[in-house]
Amino acid sequence: MEILIQAGQLILSLSILIVLHEFGHYLPARAFNTRVEKFYLFFDYKFSLFKKKIKDTEWGIGWIPLGGYVKISGMIDESMDTEQMAQEPKEYEFRSKPAWQRLIIMIGGIVVNLILGMIIYAMVLFVWGSEHIAPEDVKYGMAVAPEFEHYGFEDGDRILSVEGEPLEDVTDVNKMILLRGARKIEVEHLNGEVETITMKEDADYEMFESGVFEVFSPRTIALIDSVVTDRPAMDAGFLDGDKVVAAAGKTVTYWDEFVDQVFANKGKEIDVTVDRNGETKELLVEVDSNGTIGVVRSTDEFVGMITQDEYSFFGSIPAGINRAYWTLHDYAVQMKFIFTKKGASSMGGFGAFGKMFKPEWHWQSFWANTALISIILAFMNFLPIPALDGGHIMFLLYEMISGRQPNQKVLEYAQIAGFIFILALVLYANGNDIYKAITGG
Repeated sequence: MEILIQAGQLILSLSILIVLHEFGHYLPARAFNTRVEKFYLFFDYKFSLFKKKIKDTEWGIGWIPLGGYVKISGMIDESMDTEQMAQEPKEYEFRSKPAWQRLIIMIGGIVVNLILGMIIYAMVLFVWGSEHIAPEDVKYGMAVAPEFEHYGFEDGDRILSVEGEPLEDVTDVNKMILLRGARKIEVEHLNGEVETITMKEDADYEMFESGVFEVFSPRTIALIDSVVTDRPAMDAGFLDGDKVVAAAGKTVTYWDEFVDQVFANKGKEIDVTVDRNGETKELLVEVDSNGTIGVVRSTDEFVGMITQDEYSFFGSIPAGINRAYWTLHDYAVQMKFIFTKKGASSMGGFGAFGKMFKPEWHWQSFWANTALISIILAFMNFLPIPALDGGHIMFLLYEMISGRQPNQKVLEYAQIAGFIFILALVLYANGNDIYKAITGG
């Protein structure tokens, strides 16, 4: 049932975005008196689930839920209608229009996705607001991932500034290192010493390759919220609400200390001491090969750190634009990781997108994810790959700069090559999803 709910949210989200994206092409095409022969949600290879002809346009729903399209007369697109292109151009065809009009038609879908992302983010902020954790509200400082302690960071550090600027949300430090080039982190150690630590230039790749996307996380007391069914902790007798006070012979106060001790003894049996309603209990637990035992930490202390931000209607507009901008920026920057071995293997398809949505219907999450996917669609469609909007834009810019139209055969071959490339990418990404589902990766 959870999978169906996630799939339903993904299909609804994509349907909204695809229809509006295609309207971004349809409306300027009609404004420039260009005939639109088809407007389809999903692809209609061989047959349609629904179709209705209104004036010159056939409106329909296809049976292959992999996107959608508008078929514009006199344009080389995924329909590969070479018979039409072999005839003399008609005044209502795309190819008969000035290059600047064709450029507006092609860029319309991308613009709609960008504006839509801004509007949805603004709506989410206006209705639900946002949350942040101020540096001064982190009671016990920050826990540092062991893989990054070599820089001189210490558990309990307080982050004072990043690149000389204080943070509004202390958890932003991680994405600033990974995606925004931040390398100078000013911290205050537990002994009161203030130090500015400079990370290596390739710290972003270090994070990505190690799989550590949270170099810093707010420290919390080692309190167990829940015990996972059929995992070692349940077999050992751990209970919800247990407070860990020692593990593997070492005193434990904070959750990160507990995790470090468990991970350091993967594949071994360790003793763990817990405080259960004021009474001390000694437990023996087998740590699995991944260095986990199957417990979830309490988030009660996180709730106390979080500040809720409210936005007026007019205040939400610039905030939504700002969030859309940084979403686009961060997504574009992270594309560099695709060209690494780990990045290529981590590519995901519809399964990965589906997992973005909660297993229960949650409107705030739904709209936030829809805004994110809208920004992703805008970016991906802008890439200069034939068969995508960006490929058409690339050839149109060439025409406008050179004053010459590209050869029709070149456009046809480029369209075929682009389609094959995209199909291969889709198959590879979704193949990764299937492989991970089978192997549990």
